[in-house]
Amino acid sequence: MQMLIIASLIFGLILLIALVSNILKKSPGSGKMLEIHEKIKLGAKTFLKKEYSKIIMFVFVVGLILYFALDNKNTPQNEGLLYMIAFFLGAIFSMFAGWFGMSIATSANVRTANAAKNGLKEAFNVAFSSGIVMGLTTTILGLLGVFILYSWFNDVSILFGFGLGASSVALFARVGGGIFTKAADLAADLVGKFEYSISEDDPRNPAVIADNVGDNVGDVAGMGADLFESYVGSLIAAISIGITLGVNQALFPLILAAMGLLSSIVAYLFVRGKRVSSNLFGGLIGGLIIANLLTLIGSGYVFISLMHLPLNTFFAILVGSLVGVLIGIMTHHYTSETGKYTRALAKASSDGVANNILSGFAIGMRSTVFSIVLISSAIILAFIFGGIYGIALAGVAMLSTLAFSLGIDAYGPVVDNAGGIANMAKLPESVREVTDELDALGNTTAAIGKGFAIGSAALTSLALLNALANVMNVSVVNLIHAKAIIGLLIGASLPFLFSSLTIQSVDRAAQELIEEVRRQFKDKAILELKKEPDYARVIEIATEKAIREMMTPSFIAVIMPLLMGFLVGVDALIAMLAGALVTGVMLGLTLSNAGGVWDNAKKLIESGHLGGKNSFAHKASVIGDTVGDPFKDTSGPSLNILIKLMTIVSLVFAPLIVKYGGILFNFL
Repeated sequence: MQMLIIASLIFGLILLIALVSNILKKSPGSGKMLEIHEKIKLGAKTFLKKEYSKIIMFVFVVGLILYFALDNKNTPQNEGLLYMIAFFLGAIFSMFAGWFGMSIATSANVRTANAAKNGLKEAFNVAFSSGIVMGLTTTILGLLGVFILYSWFNDVSILFGFGLGASSVALFARVGGGIFTKAADLAADLVGKFEYSISEDDPRNPAVIADNVGDNVGDVAGMGADLFESYVGSLIAAISIGITLGVNQALFPLILAAMGLLSSIVAYLFVRGKRVSSNLFGGLIGGLIIANLLTLIGSGYVFISLMHLPLNTFFAILVGSLVGVLIGIMTHHYTSETGKYTRALAKASSDGVANNILSGFAIGMRSTVFSIVLISSAIILAFIFGGIYGIALAGVAMLSTLAFSLGIDAYGPVVDNAGGIANMAKLPESVREVTDELDALGNTTAAIGKGFAIGSAALTSLALLNALANVMNVSVVNLIHAKAIIGLLIGASLPFLFSSLTIQSVDRAAQELIEEVRRQFKDKAILELKKEPDYARVIEIATEKAIREMMTPSFIAVIMPLLMGFLVGVDALIAMLAGALVTGVMLGLTLSNAGGVWDNAKKLIESGHLGGKNSFAHKASVIGDTVGDPFKDTSGPSLNILIKLMTIVSLVFAPLIVKYGGILFNFL
């Protein structure tokens, strides 16, 4: 069985190398295109270097804490050292996944713009290949890290250190990248579109390069770290529960992930070889369905025929795969540019800003209901078929085809950048038509990716919570006890506090950028295209503000579980995590889907609906979109990391919390 895992990693690496080589062989164009591309690439790398320098300092300090706090002098092996090594490995893999994926994305954006000169098919293949590179990198590193650590140490507790490293980096990367990209986006839209009525990606706007940089550091590097953490977390949760049932049950999550990787490779070859038509979305969803079907067939054969595990548990995997696709379809239903909800929101925009905001937020709130019904159905069916292990496997199944599903998500920022480069370089209108069509699809696939992440987070967090209860030897938590009520209420409030902090961070960063853009626009030479804006200054401000602002929200996820556990006790900690899980999933869906429908309503109006660009409805939709930007690209997707990171922190420090927890009540 281990050879299957190794084979999947080898095949994945071969395709990864081939895709990178093929992308870099494509012509990047010349002249103004290359000049803009180099500015975007330099800005993105500069931000990541500064962000990673802060993250490395945090990782080093936490690693030392793990080394000294978890060292058990009564055991032959130094557990603190092993935890520290695993933690460092998880952090390094996460950072590398983000860095490498972003590097290829920034190389692919200009090549996609150049390929668009030859039509939709060539541009799509370049952009989609770069997305698959991000998906393969994330999947290969995640599966490799968990497989190596589990094979070497055969101790699931060491995997918690790996998960902690991945989750810590993911939260910093997602929050920091999200603040950068949305602050730049807000400044570009509010001053450029709203105040000066110039088009998106107009080269006169000082914030447009920063906006394109943000797509890479937030929607590629941040998202890659985010889903790396989700993927790793789902595997660790399933292994930690499976190991209590037997060797095969502990190994099977890795087999399932390996089958998903192989199936994603086949699905990519199918989509790439398929003739590109007007129904691009159907082709990508078809590829996603093929990847899931192949995963089910392959893993089912291994599961039943070779590993001789109970058939019922296989049905839990089927539930996870099916519900994952259904959540994606449901997200598309509420946020699609051609859907009824987007059209209704566009119509509401013709009555003003207030109607746009009210209608969009109401749609986001409504969208949670059916997704929660789907998640709840997955939980109860998976539990019926396989108990808590079945729930954990359903979470793995949702993310097993991450190499493909992340690919259709990560390709979006590439085509967004390609459109910006095409506009700023004044390429023919036919090129922009191609990139606009691909960009519209990218918005929809990005929303689907967020739905996948939040849905899997619910299942994975529930499984991790059960693992925590087992480690702490807790079977029942009395929810009417004062300790549990305290934990439940505080836990339920944390996603709201976290979202408030991240939204305000975007707002503060955007305020400084808006002032800088307005200052530069006072120079008439810029507006008359006689002088180039100071793009570098806007990037510098966005970088400084994002890195400063990301610290406080990220520390909450690490500190709160420790405070609750040590001060109030084990029951309060478990109740706090449960409260955060419930409100985190609800709020994450609301923010992500509201932001998605606001964005697509704006794009629908820009396409000529209700008066088109610069109409009254368009101005209202621009405001709605700017409100939705931090919702869908900063706060919403960060919540799924928050709820898992708090549980992972609790698992790592569980022995100490059990031993010393409840200080406050013991003192009283």
